[in-house]
Amino acid sequence: MKQTLAISGMTCASCVAHVEEALQHVPGVTEAQVNLATERAEVTLEETAVAPDTVTHLVRAVVAAGYGAKAVNDDVFAREDEAVQARDARESRAVIAALVLTSPLLLSMLLHLVGVTFMLSAGWQWALATPVQFVLGWRFYRAGWTALRNYSGNMDLLVALGTSAAYGLSVVQALRGETGLYFEASSVVITLVLLGKLLESRARRRAADAIRALQLLRPETARLIDPGRPVRFNRAIPTEHLLPADRVLVLPGERIPADGRVEEGESDVDESLLTGESAAIRKRPGQPVTGGTINGAGRLIVQVTATAAEGTLARIIRLVAGAQATKPHIQRQVDRVSALFVPVVLVLALLTFLGNFWWHGAVGPALVNAVSVLVIACPCALGLATPVSILVGTGVAARRGILIKDAGALEVAHAVTVVAFDKTGTLTEGQPAVQQFQALDPAQGTAALAAAAGLQSGSEHPLARALLSWAETHGAAPCSVRKVVARPGLGLQGELDEGPWQGRPLLLLSHNGLVEQQPALATQYAGTVLPSLQSGATVSWLLLQEENAWRPLAWMAFGDPVRAEAAAAIAHLRRLGIRTVLVSGDHEGAAQRVAKLLGMDQVFANVSPARKADIVASLRSGGQVVAMVGDGVNDAPALAAADVGIAMGSGTDVAMHAAGITLLRSDLALIPAALWISRRTWQKIRQNLFWAFFYNLVGIPLAAAGWLTPVVAGSAMAFSSVSVVTNALLLRRTTRD
Repeated sequence: MKQTLAISGMTCASCVAHVEEALQHVPGVTEAQVNLATERAEVTLEETAVAPDTVTHLVRAVVAAGYGAKAVNDDVFAREDEAVQARDARESRAVIAALVLTSPLLLSMLLHLVGVTFMLSAGWQWALATPVQFVLGWRFYRAGWTALRNYSGNMDLLVALGTSAAYGLSVVQALRGETGLYFEASSVVITLVLLGKLLESRARRRAADAIRALQLLRPETARLIDPGRPVRFNRAIPTEHLLPADRVLVLPGERIPADGRVEEGESDVDESLLTGESAAIRKRPGQPVTGGTINGAGRLIVQVTATAAEGTLARIIRLVAGAQATKPHIQRQVDRVSALFVPVVLVLALLTFLGNFWWHGAVGPALVNAVSVLVIACPCALGLATPVSILVGTGVAARRGILIKDAGALEVAHAVTVVAFDKTGTLTEGQPAVQQFQALDPAQGTAALAAAAGLQSGSEHPLARALLSWAETHGAAPCSVRKVVARPGLGLQGELDEGPWQGRPLLLLSHNGLVEQQPALATQYAGTVLPSLQSGATVSWLLLQEENAWRPLAWMAFGDPVRAEAAAAIAHLRRLGIRTVLVSGDHEGAAQRVAKLLGMDQVFANVSPARKADIVASLRSGGQVVAMVGDGVNDAPALAAADVGIAMGSGTDVAMHAAGITLLRSDLALIPAALWISRRTWQKIRQNLFWAFFYNLVGIPLAAAGWLTPVVAGSAMAFSSVSVVTNALLLRRTTRD
């Protein structure tokens, strides 16, 4: 079981590590992942440990560690906006007050740079700096003390120690009547950090826009039609109160409140905000609709099939939020470094003070340099570098109709070198049609077609639907059948209740089945069906049992057209330097035809579901990073065996569960788009980590050497976090190459 908590009060990667440690000490918790960018904790619990008060224990553990926590439900992003806006307003007022109080202190320093001597008296400097230090900066003391009390450190502790040292030295020197005061340094550092945190918070909110946009797709109310009353007497109820089988009225231009099926009416439905599909889709009675999509010009009556909490939109939100909450391997390594960051910085600051005091023989310069070391150190940038990039990358993908299940899939996808495709329903439309039906005795053509349709009348297989459609078009009503049995590896067998072959066994099987079970017949009629097989068609046979032998009555050829966008998608993957492989259970001719048409690099045909997984495993063992694309239950083993599985949106729930990436619409162009987004996201992660480490590795030695004042150090520290978030936000401009 998983439980999500909203965490407040975190400021840097050290806070993340401390909250995770607190949660992992709660009995029953097997794993806790805390995300600084989303301010969320994803807690995995043992099923046997789940109790009514479990959430209470989790919240208490976080509160005891010095942070705020509350349980999160699906609506938290929508309901939180007012609270977040109120917090931003408070922080904005604090920044404005700090700027007003700090400006006179900063003015004297700026005028000195242009040769103008102006200095406020010590009393005025103290009066301006004190409210900045202890009122506006009180948050740093509170958070820093909490960290110390729990034997840890964070950014707030560094800021509190650094500014307190500068402020305290200034007070001592002012009381002695000395002129070398550092009130402006402590005040400016606090002001810059407050400003930086405000800008960072707003940038992080922009990074989380994808989930908020998804939440706002669902309308607040629905027009419920009461049973037995005219439609015009519908009443409005909250969307979350809808139940399966409820009937709702959707007027033109309104959002569909929940997943359902059209009962009456016809209209074009805009699904672009949910799936990325720009063209509206015509919906008729009996067709499914998705909650959150926009009804066009027609009036619809929809029967609800899923509650708001279990609908497609809710599942998408949970998937996106889950992906943003998880951590890739690289972030776990950064977290281990961050856990040591604050203690190391404190030691470096102490060494800086002692070294400078020994060199200069004065407390003032030594303390200023130590303060610079404390305030330039930025664990925030380290903590934000990876999660903000993942937050934006998964959001960009979601807006395009690409759902990334977790950060691990995003981490692996950027390195993919081979994409393996299933054929039917993936590279092809998955809706085969009969291209040819040929009775060996033309006089028995209609009877053979009616018999074959009768055997398939109870099946939902795509080939069965195609044959039934062909029979209907050609005026052959399916015969009544009995004792229909699906025989694995052989075909579909049954007896007719009517017609010229009444009571005699009939067998419908694929050409591969004929080759395996009746090799003599396959050899005898090989030339008859060879042109169809060479063209890539799927051939099936209808056989009649005569005594102990089977006699062919007819054969039929099925074709499955290749998706219109398939060739362009394969070409795009080739431009990205990625090889493409076709792994199909279909026969060699059909697989080779599709592969040749699309320009694929390698073909594996006539493979079972288990063999598909073996092929994927062998590609991986050869040093390749493999993505598998499929849509059916038979693809699930291969999807699970791949480094990253990609499920088509039209596929089964089993395939989507096994895949790390799901395409919300069956558009193959989304596959190279997903891999490109992954590459761009990983590029941003590397850039952000480089700059985060660069700021600290370069800035701390410069500060220790006395080449950076506390004001410059504070500016650099504030800028580092903002720049990391801003760089991640540039992902929103990502386009396919």
